[in-house]
Amino acid sequence: MNATDPAAAPLPAPQPRTDDERTLLVKVFGKDRPGITAGLFTTLAGFGVDVIDIEQVVTRGRITLCALVTPPSGPGSEGALRVTVHRWAEELKLQAEIISGTGDNRPRREGRSHVTVLGHPLTAEAVAALAGRISGAGGNIDRVFRLAKYPVTAVELAVSGTPTERLRAELAPEASALGVDIAVVAAGLHRRAKRLVVMDVDSTLIQDEVIELFAAHAGCEEKVAEVTAAAMRGELDFAESLRARVALLAGLDAAVVEKVRTEVRLTPGARTLIRTLKRLGYQVAIVSGGFTQVTDHLVDQLGLDFAAANTLEVEDGRFTGRVTGEIVDRAGKARWLARFAERAGVPLAQTVAIGDGANDLDMLNAAGLGVAFNAKPVVREAAHTAVNVPFLDTVLYLLGITRDEVEAADELDGTPSE
Repeated sequence: MNATDPAAAPLPAPQPRTDDERTLLVKVFGKDRPGITAGLFTTLAGFGVDVIDIEQVVTRGRITLCALVTPPSGPGSEGALRVTVHRWAEELKLQAEIISGTGDNRPRREGRSHVTVLGHPLTAEAVAALAGRISGAGGNIDRVFRLAKYPVTAVELAVSGTPTERLRAELAPEASALGVDIAVVAAGLHRRAKRLVVMDVDSTLIQDEVIELFAAHAGCEEKVAEVTAAAMRGELDFAESLRARVALLAGLDAAVVEKVRTEVRLTPGARTLIRTLKRLGYQVAIVSGGFTQVTDHLVDQLGLDFAAANTLEVEDGRFTGRVTGEIVDRAGKARWLARFAERAGVPLAQTVAIGDGANDLDMLNAAGLGVAFNAKPVVREAAHTAVNVPFLDTVLYLLGITRDEVEAADELDGTPSE
């Protein structure tokens, strides 16, 4: 390559457009069909315009397509562009509008957040109330996007103009009163960078309390359930309550483990959540105040990366009524979250924790995003966000993953949806 070769010359640095430069907003709307976007830009290409911005949305088969472009050069060319675009639109039975103006979209203001709203159903009343709260807090809704229509309606709002923490404080009580779930997280690349998800097991990953399944075989289910409920409400120290419940299992034949494993019921959406996360490169762990006799089986069944739980002591083929090793309690769950993150090479800020009980609170607060799943009131109030629908895969929407993306991935490998 020599000095006269045009390819050797450095490219000029791009210059930002100024707010006083003239632009044309070309808007097309009507019944959607293949080829509309290609047709519009083929028409515009004939006038040598530059594309500054494009927005397109299809709702119930109706398309709204907007293109922000530079005006064409040359006398009479803008009028010719308008005539040509309108004629093209009429041929396709579409409506077109062309608006002259200056500049581009206003830059988004500081304080940017993603607000995810889950409703089952999502009512107009709820949307109105939340939008009003956002406006009242000084925020502006810059964009709205539907993440899912099944099993819940999930929409994401890009909001700017108010700090994330203030926005969360404004919206959380309103969402609770309206019966919808809401998550408010700071915008930025770190949102997609959460690479480790750690879940509680009992009443989160599974629908059951494992110790109650064991207690049913030991004939002490009612006593154990009473202690479990008090512990989950935060009324009892977890370690103390665990020892009291396990003591009731003394003498039970350890062979019952196989029966209990078959009785465990996964929460709806659990397989979809884990399968999707693994496809996206996440590592997935469980941490449980339950027992390794069951969690080890879940690790094999679901292909999990890490697990921690208590272990029921066995002597001569029977439970002794004691646990062995380090007890996994409220503080223990947070410690295991940190250990899993270290093993996975992931900072705590890029972790997600999911749980339902008071003994999950330290873990939920230590994670980058703590999700209270169908949780007790004390947990819902303290966690970063709450999900109150019985589908575990709705957590995917909080990470910005759409239902369409989940189903497309399922179709590629022939996996049936839950």
